[in-house]
Parts: sequence; structure tokens; C-alpha cells
Amino acid sequence: MKIHEIRTVSGPNVYSHTPVLVMKLDLEGMAGIESYEIPGFVDRLIETLPGVKEHHCGLGRPGGFVERLRGGTYFGHIVEHVALEFTDPVGISTYRGKTVETDDPRVYLVAVTYKAEQAMKYLLNVAVDFVQALVDGRAFALEPHFQHAKELVANYELGPSTKAIVAAAQKRGIPWKRADENSLVRLGLGKHAKYVEGTISSNTSTVAVDVASDKELTKRLLRAAALPVPNGCVVRTREEAIECLHTAPCPVVVKPLDGSQGRGVSLNLRTPEQVGEAFELAAKISPSVIVEEMFRGVDFRVVVVDGKMVAAAQRIPPHVWGDGKHSIRDLIELANRDPRRGDKHEKPLTKIAADPIALAVLNKAGHTLDDVPEPNEMVLLRESANLSTGGSARDVTDRLHPTVKRICERAAQTIGLDICGIDLVLPCVSEPFAGRGGIVEVNASPGIRMHHFPSEGEPRDVGGAIVDMLYPDGHSARIPIFSITGTNGKTTVTRMVRHVLAAAGANVGMTTTDGIWIGEEEIARGDMTGPWSAGVVLQDRTVDVAVLETARGGIVKSGLGYDWSDVSIITNVQADHIGQDGIHSVEDIARIKRLVAERVREGGTLVLNADDGRVALMAQHEKVRAVPKNVVWFSMRSDFRDREGTAYVAAGDWVEERTPEGSKRVVHIGSIPATMDGTAEFQVYNVLAAVAACRSYGMEAAEIERALQTFQSDKDGKGRVNLYAWRGAYILLDYAHNPEAIRAVCGMISRWHATRTTGIVGLPGDRTTELTADAARAAACGFDRVIVREDGDLRGRREGEVAEIIAATIREVRPGVPLRIILDELEALQAAAEEAIPGELIVSFTDDVERVLEWLHSHGAAPMPDIGVLTRRTTACSAA
Repeated sequence: MKIHEIRTVSGPNVYSHTPVLVMKLDLEGMAGIESYEIPGFVDRLIETLPGVKEHHCGLGRPGGFVERLRGGTYFGHIVEHVALEFTDPVGISTYRGKTVETDDPRVYLVAVTYKAEQAMKYLLNVAVDFVQALVDGRAFALEPHFQHAKELVANYELGPSTKAIVAAAQKRGIPWKRADENSLVRLGLGKHAKYVEGTISSNTSTVAVDVASDKELTKRLLRAAALPVPNGCVVRTREEAIECLHTAPCPVVVKPLDGSQGRGVSLNLRTPEQVGEAFELAAKISPSVIVEEMFRGVDFRVVVVDGKMVAAAQRIPPHVWGDGKHSIRDLIELANRDPRRGDKHEKPLTKIAADPIALAVLNKAGHTLDDVPEPNEMVLLRESANLSTGGSARDVTDRLHPTVKRICERAAQTIGLDICGIDLVLPCVSEPFAGRGGIVEVNASPGIRMHHFPSEGEPRDVGGAIVDMLYPDGHSARIPIFSITGTNGKTTVTRMVRHVLAAAGANVGMTTTDGIWIGEEEIARGDMTGPWSAGVVLQDRTVDVAVLETARGGIVKSGLGYDWSDVSIITNVQADHIGQDGIHSVEDIARIKRLVAERVREGGTLVLNADDGRVALMAQHEKVRAVPKNVVWFSMRSDFRDREGTAYVAAGDWVEERTPEGSKRVVHIGSIPATMDGTAEFQVYNVLAAVAACRSYGMEAAEIERALQTFQSDKDGKGRVNLYAWRGAYILLDYAHNPEAIRAVCGMISRWHATRTTGIVGLPGDRTTELTADAARAAACGFDRVIVREDGDLRGRREGEVAEIIAATIREVRPGVPLRIILDELEALQAAAEEAIPGELIVSFTDDVERVLEWLHSHGAAPMPDIGVLTRRTTACSAA
């Protein structure tokens, strides 16, 4: 078996509403072989991984997967279950997966949810190798792979502080996204986006961080604010450190000037030898070293967020308790077996290290690692009480005396940190401060693991306090999201909605098949309808509202670029893209686009085309109904109304808003230029959808109508129903590229008067031959003469192949129609234009709109916002 790729789908997707990894697995020689056909395979799998006996599989009960194994199942499905089973011993348990066939009978897509991306990718690779080994009857050692996966979790997953903040954000429904492979995370969307990394936030002052990093400067500022700090000095040589011992009150502390996590800190030093050795240790961390008096008392950590104390803990140095039986070395090993202890920051507590610092502390106390301490004897292994070196914590938040609390809050205010860790040494934290002890350190980005997971006492939600600071009560972390999908019309509806919102004063971020816009600026060009482009808009901190065209390709390959929308529109579902990405029917397209309907937030609005049966059925689907939402309809049927909800209906020349309470006219269709005096029925549909969405958002009918009256197809809808006057003739550009879209354009021009009509027809090469022929049949009866062209991107076809299919089909439908093939789009347009007679209408179904527009502008073609000169005419023949 061979893995072609493993891709990450981080948003809601066709497999799951949660992130998945999708592995493209080529079964190669195992294709078509079922599990029972390999002698002994099933028994070997169950013996090695007994946990698979609990897998439900599609049968919905424990043991379902084993039944499938014994009855026969393909190896892509087996790899899925093995990978899921591997997550338990690694500590990243996940139970949801799905395996689907592709158009290649050897290749399967294996999708699994995940908690740790890098580790899960690794486990997918291991699962393939493991299953192959079982097939071959080879031994396969799993434990080294599990250990490596655990290391990947520790190295790549969020740190404990960031993880606590993310958990608090999720609890409040605040969207978040990882911004790098470390711990930089974006919270919120658009203008409400903020960043956190550890406990550094977007609000944190870099000046304050710099000050806190300079421990001597911090002491000077605190001392100037009459806050208690130790006396001492900054040195750069061993000799200066020893000299300082004679001026600072004894005993002393030696520590790096800009260290963190207790690294290089030595306590309770009294002799020149001790200070000299401690200097050498600290100098490895920082060239400048602090020698200062050591306060006597208990070590405390207090966290201040937004000027208020939120948590306090007594920090206890790493230690073991003697039992009269085990050596100190053995006691350390036993302590590290505590499931709460892990390497680095992966668990609430860190493992205790028997390193040179621990040996020095033991030596000072007259111990070695081989000594057996007396029962209940406490053996210290560090003098500092940092969790990163194996210490523990006891919550004392409720015991903190108001005078101590005020000292800490003033210290954070003095340094200017929004999130601040204050290290104190005091005789007692619950008594009034009496001048003994004080502040020994102020920390930017303080670790909050000890407060969320204290060894003793009540956990404190510091992560929640940080989120509350970033998003106070009533302050939203989201911006409104409009998501528009469908086969035809979605680009125009997206542009119309954006135009209406912008006219109302919003700074709109928009994605379309043409590019990305932030406000009035196009910041990227090309097909931008997938999750990457949505992410560009949603992370932009100037955007008030997002309007996202959401296309099939992005959904299938990468999922949605957002978690929930406020308003979603599904314009229609028609035959297109069949033969691509495992799509075999229009029902497949409807299933994919239904994801947009499923991900409308609770209380949001889903706008559906009542005239499209597949779209209308979505309102009743269990996944759509799972989240309560408003369903609003739009329809061209003048008699349509929804008994329980709202509908927007084309009634004569008006858009009517119909509710159970009654009807009212809201927008005059004929006043909107994009409808081409109401002759473009498909544009009326687009207006209905846009009006429904904007009214659902709370906009007044009058402001919607005013905005749509200024929507100019040539400027605001480039490539969609763009009409130009040229030397007494007319040229219409449109992007129609599937049967229904072409029929819609032909239906529109059948209502116009022209002395002759010429169609320039081309279609994408990645559609099936049947679908291409159907589109050609739609074009066959719409024109007096036809020129067949070809897209610049052949999409896997040979040159001229698509054009030949189109031409052959049109000749079959209308044998006598004048037809020729000119493959280049611009050459085809030039030929039609040169032969145009007065009053002729040339319709170009364009692929390269920028190139065509450049030619039109350079040859003096003028946009026609008013088509009053064109009146009704009759079609050349009846459509076949």
C-alpha cells in the first residue's frame, strides 16, 4: 500500500463538522482483497489490538467492526480503524473516521478526526505499515512508534497556558485558529481579531515586556513606587559577584538578569565559593547576573490580569518524601510515575530531574541519590519552586490578604503588564504585609498551569480571566459572515450583498471567483472561493463583515473557511462539475453544498431557493435541522408563500416580502439595472436572494433598493451580464459555463430585439462529455449563428477536443445553423465583431474576461447600463 498524500482540513467539511486529516491511500496489490481472504489476518489484528473489539463501525454497537472484519471489508477501512485505535496509547484519543472510494478502484480517501495534527499524521503512516506487516505475517514493534508520537504531541501541541486560554475561548463560543506551529493563536474574527501566545496578548505592551525582562530595571521601578524589593547588584564577572556578597544582606540569591522558568537560579548562598559557582551557572543563561538578598519565607505566585488579582498559589520546590525503604533515586522515579507529571509542559506537573542542580542541592543537605531517607522526611531537590523544574503548587487565592493583593496589583500597574505574574516571598500570605519579604520577580507571560491544575486547592480559571479581558461582557469576538453557494448565480449574489452592505457604510471583506476585496481594494486576483481566501478576510482587522462565495471545489478539498455563518444562501443546484472529485450526480453536488446550510449558527438565517427542489429539500434534512435557525425563501412563483416564515417573491415588477402576517412590496425590480429591465430572469433570482439575505440581516428595504439601483454589471459584476455598445452592434459578456446558465442567458436574449444574434461558445475541459454536450444543446437554439472557441486551460483535454464535441452537438440539433470553430477566444470575438451588422447582438461566454475587456475598451466599446433600445423578439427554434 502507498500513501499519496495526507492533507489537513481544518474547518467543517464533508466528512465531519470538526477538523480531519484526509489520507489518499493507494491499496496497490491489496485492491479488491477483503480482510477474510488473508489467512490469520483478522486474528492477528485482534490479538495485537484488542481494543478494536469495542469499535462500533457502521453497525452502531461494540463489536461492529470485528463483524465487518470477519465478514469481509477492504483494507482502506481497516487502516482507518487501526489509526483510530492507535490514538488511545498516545493520549490523543479520537473515535471518528470515514473511508470513501474514489474514481480509481485502487485508491481510497481515509478521513480521521484529530486532536494533535502532527502526531495523527504520523500514526496514519504507522497504521499503513502495521497493517501491511500483519498481512505479510511480519513482526511489528508498536511501542517505539507510540513513544515517538507522544514526543510529537509534546513538541508541536499548544503549551498549557495557551491551551487554557483556547479552552476558555471555546467555552464562550469564540472562534480560534492556530497561527504557527508554536503557540501563537488568533482569537476572534475581522475587526475583533486578537492574538495570544502563552499569556502575551495583543494588548500587551512590548515596553512592559522589555522592562519585565530586565530584572534590575524592574526592581528600580518598583522601588520608586515604594514597593518592597530585595537589595542587590548586577555583575558581569565572578569576582564582581563575590564582591557583591559583602554588600548585600546574607544569604543571597544569584540569578540571570533576563532568565525565566527558574533556569540558572541559586538560593541561600553564604560563601564566596557558593556565589562563584552560582555565577557560572547563571552566566550560561545571561551575561549579566543579579546578586541580591534572599527574602526569608514562603514562595508565592500571584497572577494579575487587567489590573486585578485573579489567582495566587504557594509554590513548593520539587521534593520527595522518604519511606525508609527506597533511595532518593528510586523515590524520584516513583514520583515521576504520577500520571499528572510529564515532560516539559505536556501535563499539569513536570517530571523531577536528577540533574546537576538537584545533586548540588542534595550535596548541600548532606545527601546523595543513593541515600534512603527516613519515613516522612522531606528531601528537597531544588531550592527554587518553579513548576517547570518539577515543583508543585497549592492554591491560596482566597487566603490572600488585601494588603498583599494591593501590592501585587500596584506592581503590575507600575510595570504596565496586562497579564502579569508576581513572585513573592513572604512569611505568610494571609496576614497584613508588615515589611518582611516582598516582590522578588515580575514576569511577563506567566505560566498559568499551576492555577488551572494545582496540586492542592481549588483550580482558578486564569485563561477565562484573560479571555474576559480581551472580550469584556457584551463585546463580540465575531463579525457577521455571509456565505453564498450554489451552481449558478453565487458570484453575482455575493457581489450584490457586498454592494448593499458597503453602501450602508460597512468595510466588507469579500471573496469571489475573481479575487479578494477588502473594502474597495482588490488584494488578490484569481479564483478565491475556498477556505484560504476566507481566512484572509476573517483575519483582517479592518473588516466589519465578511461576504464569502463558497464554491464546491474548496468545500470538497479543504472544507469551509469558517466555523459558523450568520446568513447563508444557496442559489440553486444544477448539473456541473460531474466527473470531478468523486461527483457522479446532481445529488452529490447537493450533498456537498448542503454543508453551507448545516453550518448556519443557531438563530442565524438560511436563505433557500424555493423553486429548486433539491435546495428546498435541504430545509428538512436532519443535519440542517439539528441547529435551530430561520429559513427564508425566495421564489419566482408569484403565488408562493411560507405559512410559518418569510419569503421574497417576484410579483409582477416587484419583490414582495411575504410573512404569515401579510405582504408588502420592498424592492422595484425594474429599477435595478442588473435585471436588464426585468428580462434577465436569472438576475431577478439573484436580486431576490440578495434582498432576502440583507433583509434578514436587518437592513431597511429602502436602503437595499437604493444600493441595488447603483449596482453596475460592468463595474460591480465583471464578466456577468456585461453589455457593451460597439459600432452599432451590441456585445454581451457572461461567464455561463453549464447547461442551465447557458439556457438562462439564451432565455434572456430571446426577450430582446436584435437584427441577428451570434453566440461565441466555449466550455471547461474537465466536465464529462455528456455534460459538455448538454451545454452545447442549450446553446444550439439560442443564436442565429455560432462560433465555437476553447478555453486557454484545456484541463486535461487535447487541443480542439472540447470544441469538436460542442460543434458536433450543435450541428446535430440545428444542422443548418452557420457554425465555425475559432479556438482562441479573442480571435473568435474579433471575427464576430468584424462581421457584425447594425443591431446585431454578439454573446460571448467568456473564460478570459480581463483579456476580452481590454480589447473592448481599447476598441471604444461603451457599457450600456440601459437596454431600453432592445425589445422582445422570438427564439430561433425550440430547445431540444
